[in-house]
Amino acid sequence: MSDTLYMQRALELAVLGLGTVSPNPVVGCVIVHENRIIGEGWHQKYGGPHAEVNAILSVREPELLPESTVYVTLEPCSHFGKTPPCADLLIEHQVKRVVICNLDTNPLVSGRGMSKLRDAGVTVETGLLQEEGRKINRRFFTFMEKKRPFILLKWAQTADGFIAREDFSSKWISNTEARRLVHKWRAEQDGVMVGTNTALYDNPRLNVRDWTGDDPIRIVLDRYRRLPKSLYLFDQTQVTLCYNYLEAESREYVQWLKLNDPDQMLEEMLEDMYQRKIQSVMVEGGSQLLRAFLKKDLWDEARVFVSTQRFGKGITAPVIHLPFSEKHEIKGDLLYVYHRGYN
Repeated sequence: MSDTLYMQRALELAVLGLGTVSPNPVVGCVIVHENRIIGEGWHQKYGGPHAEVNAILSVREPELLPESTVYVTLEPCSHFGKTPPCADLLIEHQVKRVVICNLDTNPLVSGRGMSKLRDAGVTVETGLLQEEGRKINRRFFTFMEKKRPFILLKWAQTADGFIAREDFSSKWISNTEARRLVHKWRAEQDGVMVGTNTALYDNPRLNVRDWTGDDPIRIVLDRYRRLPKSLYLFDQTQVTLCYNYLEAESREYVQWLKLNDPDQMLEEMLEDMYQRKIQSVMVEGGSQLLRAFLKKDLWDEARVFVSTQRFGKGITAPVIHLPFSEKHEIKGDLLYVYHRGYN
């Protein structure tokens, strides 16, 4: 039971890095000596110290480390990247036991960290709370295992099932608290994507002005380059990718990228995003783009707001033929969360 509690604490720490460590995974670490936590840490910033380093640096009595257990949510790295290998650090401090939630599916690690620790005489146990670990790192595992970004679909619909009015206008279906929550989600993704009609009729900024965090990469599908340069998307304040069928062009913060096969449109875009190390993308609409992802089963999670408003008629919202996994009330609106599993 103690192992479980300490790993749960490590998982709580790990999620504090969400939105700041990509393309690295979120990782938390807890160091325990005789049922007392003597050190904690998490990976806080891409390129910065890993969770194990921060945890060890927080230990006030390092002489206790050889008799301590280290709980870490992901297999310690075994290779030199932006920082030295964490497995070597744990061996250097002669820790007695390491409990790992998930093994790292990055080919650069993939069991090597665990093997290095065991070869040095460290007791290593794996798989504790592994389902919870895969959930918090679902972006990372999807990217590594499916060779594409994690796709989060998000939309708001009325109580009678419409995503926009007949003239494509949709402001505002959800309430202010729900919209603030969306800005938090944007800060947790590498990219946010919309289609042509959403860009044209809503003119979204796709930033995190109502939250604290980094703005995501803006992504738009504009097949025939119909969108005017006066839109916020092209204001040169954020990195923006515009996929189209006509031509490639590059400016300081905006790139127009040419697609070749209309039948493989989504696959081409996701492959390009994968090569750019865009680990997660939130697709915010519109209806046509959302349906395209649903039709090809190229999605991992969906978050759907249902408001108390009614339009009577309009553009119908997409339908997910799966039971929801979570349901929350957001100041009168309902939020339904669907996922396709993390294993």
